[in-house]
Amino acid sequence: MKYLINFCITLLVAFTLKAQESPKEEDFYRIVTPAIPEGLLLEVGGICTLPNGSIAMATRRGEVWIMESPTSRNPYFRKFASGLHEILGLEYQNGDLYCAQRGELTRLADEDGDGKADKYETVHAWPVSGHYHEYSFGPKIAPDGNFFVSGNVAFGNEEWWRGEARVPTRGTIFKVFKDGHREEFAAGMRSPAGLGMIDGELFYTDNQGDWMGSGGLWHIKKGVFTGHPASLAWTNENSPIGITEEQFFAERDNRKVRNAAGAYIKPENVVNETPQMLWELKEKYPAVQTPAVWLPHGILGISNSDIIKDETGGAFGPFVNQIFVGDQGQSKIMRIFLEKVNGEYQGAAWDFRSGFQSGVMRMDWAKDGSLFVGETNRGWGSAGDANQGLQRLVWNGKMPFEMLRVKAMPDGFEIDFTLPVDKKSAEDLASYSAASFLYKHHPVYGSPPIHREDLKIKGVKLSPDGKSVRVVLDGLKKYFIHELNLDGIRAAGTYYSLIHPTVYYTLNNIPEGEKLSTSELKMTDSGKAKPASASASTKKLVSPDGKGQPAKAATAAPTFAEVKPLLQKHTCLACHAQDKKVVGPAFKDIAKRKYSDQKIMDLIYNPQPQNWPDYATPMAPMPHVPKADVMKIASYINGL
Repeated sequence: MKYLINFCITLLVAFTLKAQESPKEEDFYRIVTPAIPEGLLLEVGGICTLPNGSIAMATRRGEVWIMESPTSRNPYFRKFASGLHEILGLEYQNGDLYCAQRGELTRLADEDGDGKADKYETVHAWPVSGHYHEYSFGPKIAPDGNFFVSGNVAFGNEEWWRGEARVPTRGTIFKVFKDGHREEFAAGMRSPAGLGMIDGELFYTDNQGDWMGSGGLWHIKKGVFTGHPASLAWTNENSPIGITEEQFFAERDNRKVRNAAGAYIKPENVVNETPQMLWELKEKYPAVQTPAVWLPHGILGISNSDIIKDETGGAFGPFVNQIFVGDQGQSKIMRIFLEKVNGEYQGAAWDFRSGFQSGVMRMDWAKDGSLFVGETNRGWGSAGDANQGLQRLVWNGKMPFEMLRVKAMPDGFEIDFTLPVDKKSAEDLASYSAASFLYKHHPVYGSPPIHREDLKIKGVKLSPDGKSVRVVLDGLKKYFIHELNLDGIRAAGTYYSLIHPTVYYTLNNIPEGEKLSTSELKMTDSGKAKPASASASTKKLVSPDGKGQPAKAATAAPTFAEVKPLLQKHTCLACHAQDKKVVGPAFKDIAKRKYSDQKIMDLIYNPQPQNWPDYATPMAPMPHVPKADVMKIASYINGL
């Protein structure tokens, strides 16, 4: 009897562990909003921690504020400087603050010690045309003590979709020296909103747009070119950039085409074409730099911003020395693990924490190891619907169940976990799936994922401690993004799912070395999970008078659960939710327009931004989405 009771208790515990909901992001990382004085609008464009632990913040409205006792319940705010222009970066050096305004790098000094800047010194002024999109980001302090700044492109007048460098520095990263002179450092940028110094090396993030198929993280060395041609108009024989405008357009069609009326035609994605890739340009011109890590558009952000390395020594959790990247459009933070293979950076990227009140623009570490997040969305649009914000991300000390690292291997990938995994789930091939894809390099705004191919999982090998697994697969492709889904993996003991079961690894080089033999691998496959069951069939209808043949039964619209895999696959959920505004309108608001399914398909393939004038970010055309998928999504929307 005692044995039977113990057996039943064991079954009950096992059932409870499997039935309970797995923890989420917010169960480990808490978003805290400091008390901010009434009327203070912190559209944060720059943020840095001062030696005494105070936080300095620069705003897009041209002010600099100091927050004292920043992690206390009632921090104190004082204005340090004002009257500046669109500050989008802030650094501290030797007692002074340095900020990038729209047209200059400025030193702000408090020479009389009263807590306010009394000297505004122009370190260097660069040319601007006056176009609204000529944002300047930075600075970041170089190892030699000088400064890196980056410049956004402008847009064309008639060709409003085309990035232009109307003046030098647009579409570049340049170096400003303390003696006041400027040197070109790298070119090919479009919207280089994030600059970061990682272990003495320069990195930057760019946003999707013309010539940028998706956002990503680039490693920058002097003379590299990252893909956007606008800045090449200003290169000359004294430039360090290793590719010229003539060489670029000999390889790439700029698609400047006029219609019969003489007006330029906006380039659109061509589905059935032989695409060109950025890596192909790199093979011919070594100065071309592909991303160290692609951040797939709509999945890992839509407007990638700041870069920061975890140097907290574990105060922020298990991700020491990894990189965090903010995203302005999706109001969230992603996580990146970098490694070098054949002397070149590459690595893995995951979602990390969403739910910030506005667009994540700037980040810096507090003295206690928490992360201050500066936010803004005015004119740019974001998932968080506040126009501005200052928040703090705090780890609660509990260990999340996550992939810790993913490393490239000659025959696949090695995945480390923060906690031991359940052996049965980890040795079942049905727990894994993999695919590869890439983006086009063309003058169209963004690119659909192309050359997507499912990859066969050949086998796995679990480490004795259960904290690492080798995944061997067929079809590794240099330069491609490799998507690994570990939906079936469970934590040992708790049977929890991974908080983020999908990782995207950019494979710039396939490592050399020995491959695992078949005898070392587990190849058991329990079979893929069954697809979601169809919704209950509707009741049969009869004719209104009760006579004759039953009317044709109405087809039930798909539920959110049924259509969610398609919405995720095609990145719809990056900008839309069922019942709330995100970057784009809610599906329920679209349903209120009473478009036909065919009309929704037409608008997905060829969006009309003028239909939604209250939304700052226009939807990109998505002609690559299969018609069957579009019609199922349309049916779901109209079913609301």
